[in-house]
Amino acid sequence: MNLSPVSDTTANVSDALSPAVFVDRDGTIMQDADYCSDPQQVKVFPRVAEALRRLKLKGFKLIIITNQSGIGRGFFTIEQYRAVQAEVLRQLGDNLIDATYFCPDVPGQRSTCRKPAPGMIVQATREHQIVLAQSFLIGDKEVDAECGRNAGVRTVRVRTGFDRETSGSMADWVAEDLPAATQIILDQHS
Repeated sequence: MNLSPVSDTTANVSDALSPAVFVDRDGTIMQDADYCSDPQQVKVFPRVAEALRRLKLKGFKLIIITNQSGIGRGFFTIEQYRAVQAEVLRQLGDNLIDATYFCPDVPGQRSTCRKPAPGMIVQATREHQIVLAQSFLIGDKEVDAECGRNAGVRTVRVRTGFDRETSGSMADWVAEDLPAATQIILDQHS
């Protein structure tokens, strides 16, 4: 397994189990720039930071899980990935994201971390005391919904990525964007 946590620090470290929202990055939090390797390409969608703050205030840990095969394909380096991720976190604001996990494996390669495999969620659950039965995943691709199902969390597919066609999705819900997905989660959580 070539699973690489970018950041495993938490804003509030606790031994108590917490629910989490696992969030895909490209196409969900930010515009998908197709192998984004330059921080200047980062454009976080409107109202995403506020939506994530609403989840945080309700006790959810927020964890980004992202396939980054551009690393494995040699399109960009881990350092370039980290610079892009730092810009995403800067645009979202301080102390919002509890952790970020990425998988550099390429499609077709045996991988336990590349979505739809649940490896990133499994690792985050171990490292951040997460209760999966109360957790959710938000993503823009069908592999995100599959990953959530494989990990045992409920899923919301958003229509903000390249593939906006969601008919036949295995996701539990479909939403226009991350703020709408947040409302679905908060409605289920109350």
